[in-house]
Amino acid sequence: MKTELLAPAKDKETAFAAIDCGADAVYIGALSFGARQNACNSLEDIKDVVEYAHKFWAKVYVTVNTILTDEELDEAVELVKSLDKIGIDAVLIQDMGLLNKLMSLHLTLPIHASTQCDNRTSDKVAFLKNIGLSRVVLARELSLEQIKKIHDENPDVELEAFVHGALCVSYSGQCYLSQYIGRRSANRGECAQPCRKKYSILDDKGNFIKKDTYALCLKDFNASANIKNMIESGVYSFKIEGRLKDIGYVKNVVSYYRQLLDKYSEKSSSGKITYPYIADAEKSFNRGFTDYFQNGRTNCFNPISPKSRGKFIGKVSGVKGNVIYIETGMDIHSQDGLCYINNDKMDGFLVNKAERNKNRVAVYTNKYVNVPVGTEIYRNVDVAFEKELLQPVKRQIGVEVKVLNKSIELTDENGVSITITLPEGEIAKNHQKINETFIKQFSKTGDSDFYIKEINLITDIPFLPVSELNQLRREAFDKLMQKRLLSYNREEQKELSFAHIYSSFIPDFRANVHNKAAKEFYEKCGAAVNEYSLETKIPNRQVELMRTKHCIKYALNMCKSSKKMFLQDEKGVLYPLKFDCKTCEMAVLSPMQNIPC
Repeated sequence: MKTELLAPAKDKETAFAAIDCGADAVYIGALSFGARQNACNSLEDIKDVVEYAHKFWAKVYVTVNTILTDEELDEAVELVKSLDKIGIDAVLIQDMGLLNKLMSLHLTLPIHASTQCDNRTSDKVAFLKNIGLSRVVLARELSLEQIKKIHDENPDVELEAFVHGALCVSYSGQCYLSQYIGRRSANRGECAQPCRKKYSILDDKGNFIKKDTYALCLKDFNASANIKNMIESGVYSFKIEGRLKDIGYVKNVVSYYRQLLDKYSEKSSSGKITYPYIADAEKSFNRGFTDYFQNGRTNCFNPISPKSRGKFIGKVSGVKGNVIYIETGMDIHSQDGLCYINNDKMDGFLVNKAERNKNRVAVYTNKYVNVPVGTEIYRNVDVAFEKELLQPVKRQIGVEVKVLNKSIELTDENGVSITITLPEGEIAKNHQKINETFIKQFSKTGDSDFYIKEINLITDIPFLPVSELNQLRREAFDKLMQKRLLSYNREEQKELSFAHIYSSFIPDFRANVHNKAAKEFYEKCGAAVNEYSLETKIPNRQVELMRTKHCIKYALNMCKSSKKMFLQDEKGVLYPLKFDCKTCEMAVLSPMQNIPC
């Protein structure tokens, strides 16, 4: 079966690189209304990405997935119409008010339900499917069993699931902590990432259970070991998180997952990829890895640091002054960044010089470091690997060439075919030599978008100068690419409808109704809207600021404890914790008075 590897792109250059490395699709933000405010792109740049991607029959999705004010809705509609005109393959949305507006336009542009829509139940996916949306991006917290259930009950909707990258600790679309603290809304692309800050954990008597820890900081997602099971569970699109990540990160991670997916499925785009490096996801930014809840509950959080840990390289076997001896089979280079964990804290240093003696490397550090023997050392800056990632990756489409009846026929791996006339020329005295010359020159595809799989000479080639053969090849490839682009077929959105009731609608601010059009949408679907978004007005009562599958009780091995617990931030503000043990979930509540300090 075919699957889709979906890569993030913060800009045009990163999108090109992701496609070169084997992405079947990229998702990218426009100038406004994307859930990553610092990853914006002009329509001109997105158009360039579309033209580049479609050469390989890869797709381009644009994120318009924030909640919108009444004043912003018309601008967002015009943006979507402009994106439709430049040929993008789908738009991701969260705001049902925007969907309401788009429904009246009868666009053929496919619409995907962003993970910000909080898609974690079969009922929710069925609701979105029955409206007519072509794809649903699932919540990251789902197990493989839950994904399979959703697929089995909704087999005719495409399921997109995250496979790698940073994790939001809250269910997506249901985190209001940043908005509550500093009026920077995650649902409007402005998250200040309070989950990566330090907190202390207190009981109801004001005693510290754990002091100054990254209590809400998760490891990074890595489902690479579950690829086959994800396919069997019904996942079509495998999404890499990271629209703020640099180009090296994207190249490495896309290359890594391209080669993994190719073991179990066929890619949905075209081209053979040649890599000048060996991809290794551990060498790119990560806080340690977890497959989250795909196979049941695991230790998914990193209380030590929100910074990158990188790849484990060895253990300390001795220390002498500013020299650390590391037992490792890996090469270490000057200016590498190494780090370690000691007394529940992460620290690190740069390498000034490294000298190998068999399986032991003497590392001269840029500062005094007191590291106990036996300490595990990780590399979070690998300068040699970063240099390798700067090399271009070659992606080329396979072509078969056939010479017959004074014409040259080129057919690519997708069956797209063109024919050009073979120029007149003198009858070659040495047919074997001219045939060899033709094959040699036509096989010189260089940095073009094609490579030659096979050349069949059914009729003899007239004598042609090498320069003319080269020009002929270039013209043939240009004509074939134009035919490929014309043959590209964008999928079309089916008719959208209000005629489906969503019975499990949350009747408070967690529905993220931020405009009148969203309220109207839900009412047309038979659901009463009793409260606008928390971004509109913070309710005058205690509310859930986040709901998460990450549980501090579980993380501290205190599941049987009946103690009330609170998070205290660095300013001394206390946030009560609520534990729902039946569903194994935790909620962070807004502060209340008379809490012990």
